[in-house]
Amino acid sequence: MDQQILLGVLIAFTMTQCQMLLMLEALMNDNKRLPQTPYNTRHRIRQLAYFQMIHKSHLVCREITRIDRRTLIILCNLLKIVAGLSWIEIVDVEEMVAMFLYVLVHNVKNRIIQQKFVRSGETDSGHFNLVVFAVVRLYDEMIKKPVLVTNNCTDQHWKYFEVGVVHVNCLGALLDVTYIKVNVPATDRPTFRTRKGEIATNVLGVCDTKGDFVYVLAG
Repeated sequence: MDQQILLGVLIAFTMTQCQMLLMLEALMNDNKRLPQTPYNTRHRIRQLAYFQMIHKSHLVCREITRIDRRTLIILCNLLKIVAGLSWIEIVDVEEMVAMFLYVLVHNVKNRIIQQKFVRSGETDSGHFNLVVFAVVRLYDEMIKKPVLVTNNCTDQHWKYFEVGVVHVNCLGALLDVTYIKVNVPATDRPTFRTRKGEIATNVLGVCDTKGDFVYVLAG
C-alpha cells in the first residue's frame, strides 16, 4: 500500500514538472515572436532625442554640454580637421562630442548616457574613448608654449627684465591682486565678497609681450 502511494506521488510530481516545462517553453516561444521595433523607427527616435537635447534651444544645449551650439560646432570642426575624428556607422561627430561633454559636465554613468542618447552601452563607451583620444591630439593646437623674454629683447617695455632683477628667459609680467567675478553657492559668497561688495576671487596672472595670459593661479 505504501509503495502504491509513493508511486502515485512520483507520477503526480513528474506530470507537474512536465506541465511546467511545457509552459516555460511556450512562454519562450511567445517572447521570440514579439515584434521588434524597426531599424528606421529606432533611428528616428535617436535623432529626435538628440534634437531635443542639442538643437531645440541654446539654453538646453548649454545645460547639456555647458557650451552653446556655435562653440560645439567649432569644437567638432577642430576635432575633425585637426585630430582626424570621423563619424562611425550611424553616429556623427557632433553626437559623439555631445556624449563626451555630457559625461564630463554631469559626471554620469554609462547607463545614464544609454537612456539620454538612446544608445547601447558598448556604443557609448567606444565613442567616448574616440573623442578622448582626439582631444589629446589637439594638445599642440590648443596649448601654445609662451615665447620667453630673453636678455637681448629690444622691446622698450621688456628690455629692462635683466639678469639680477629676474631670471634669464622671463615668462612675462606678473599681475597680482586681479579680481575676477565668480559664481559660487550662496553659502560661500561671504568668503568671496570683496571690499566693493562684488563676488570675486583674487587671481595671480602672468602676461607675455603680446598681453596674453600665459599663466593663471586662482585663489
